[in-house]
Amino acid sequence: MKPILVLAMVAALSGCSIRHYALDKLSDAIAGGGSAFAADDDPELVRAAAPFSLKLSESLLAENPRHAGLLLAATRGFTQYAYAFVQQEAEELEEQDLAKAAALQERARRLYRRARDYGLRAMALQRPDIARELQGDARQAVAQFGRGDAGLLYWTAAAWGALIGVSKDSPESIAQLPVVEALIDRALELDESYDHGAIHTFLIGYEALRQGAVGDAATRARAHFTRALELSRGGDAAPYVAFAEAVSVPEQRRQEFNDLLRQALGVALDRRPENRMANLVSQRRARWLLARTERLFSE
Repeated sequence: MKPILVLAMVAALSGCSIRHYALDKLSDAIAGGGSAFAADDDPELVRAAAPFSLKLSESLLAENPRHAGLLLAATRGFTQYAYAFVQQEAEELEEQDLAKAAALQERARRLYRRARDYGLRAMALQRPDIARELQGDARQAVAQFGRGDAGLLYWTAAAWGALIGVSKDSPESIAQLPVVEALIDRALELDESYDHGAIHTFLIGYEALRQGAVGDAATRARAHFTRALELSRGGDAAPYVAFAEAVSVPEQRRQEFNDLLRQALGVALDRRPENRMANLVSQRRARWLLARTERLFSE
């Protein structure tokens, strides 16, 4: 559907007797329309187009604020955009233009916060006091969510975790890590295979932050890495990149780091066409990390 026609429909619906029905149908269509971006092979095209899609989702949410699918799409969309096109650029610029990198990091922070808040709004459709409940016993607060909510819990955790990651100088933000942990652990309990192992990929990087867990963090991360590879069947570059950053660098395993990132670069983009854009983003990060090898390893 052409963008101008979508906007015309939104405007026309305001005076229509079937407004709510039509809004739901249009919201359904927009919420389920992310597959075209996911399968694209041109990151710059997606980068240019994504803001319109995100703002259209927000325009529809202003009219249809309780649409669960649209809230989830906004959570996912803002998280993906912030990571792929804002945070990554900020990190790449840090050594050349610190001021511009800091401005991009601040923008990423705002986008992640917006994504998290949409996730909380979606969760509040089932539990109206969820934001307050999460500040108490977070695990009890998420215990009532079922298998169909795994994606919502995952994307809310991803947005919140990324927000904390770009707010490391804020003790208040760091104090929210147990909430992220409760969300992602519940998502794992409900559907470990969600999005071909995306939850396990998230946990590769998270295990080093987990407090009070039994065993070695690197061992737990490796278990998640192995399971992510099994569930993705070799069609996802992200687990290789995540493990290289989360385990190989801290443990100074240079050869493992290089091997993992080369494996990430070797993932065929057509193996899982619906994951093409995500793989392009991961492979861009793999190349950037390889270019920084001398800075990351002491020997």
